[in-house]
Amino acid sequence: MSVSELASSLTARAGEGCGAIRRARGGKPGVAERLAAAAALTVSLPVIAAACAVVRWLSGRSPLVAHLRVGLNGEPFWMLKLRTMWNGPGPGEGPRLVERLAGAPPGPKRGRDARVTSGFAALCRKFSIDELPQLIHVASGRMSFVGPRPLTAEELEAYYGESAAEVLEVAPGMTGLWQVLGRNRLSYPQRRRLDVFFVRKRSPGLYAWILLRTPGRVLSGRDAS
Repeated sequence: MSVSELASSLTARAGEGCGAIRRARGGKPGVAERLAAAAALTVSLPVIAAACAVVRWLSGRSPLVAHLRVGLNGEPFWMLKLRTMWNGPGPGEGPRLVERLAGAPPGPKRGRDARVTSGFAALCRKFSIDELPQLIHVASGRMSFVGPRPLTAEELEAYYGESAAEVLEVAPGMTGLWQVLGRNRLSYPQRRRLDVFFVRKRSPGLYAWILLRTPGRVLSGRDAS
């Protein structure tokens, strides 16, 4: 099924029980969503702490990394992730918790990413454990549970073009349409079309449709790299 066909199907599904698709959600997460993220973060802290300890032991480096991404209304922020790539201890690496990494990431990967050399790291990526620290951003209002994935300025300029401004009208999300419809097997043009579709057609129904399908997609480990 093409992205266009998926978009048409989603429009119909999102409207079921919610009336016509409408712009019912603002660009920034509300209080309820932020409180839910804070609760989810509290529950997830043991998993995050255990994963950080294992990564620190395996890599000898800071367990968390932060990438500079573009958020709501073009505001940059440092997005947290669990470290899943390393080539041994960094020079002068101390007991830091977070290392900030500059530069644009490579394009979409097909299959196993050769830069991920640890089986534990691959497991974290497959089941999105490396994304759990981003609950901090949802709780703080910089991200949402559902929205376009946060990209770098270089990615937005190279692949989104004039659509970038429209995508930045809403807060970036921990999950979104291209996470539940293909994850890393989708190309940048496909991701852009799905992100634009979400921004234009966002509604409580579409938001719930994506959120409810995310756990099954993540637990299946399909299309992860």
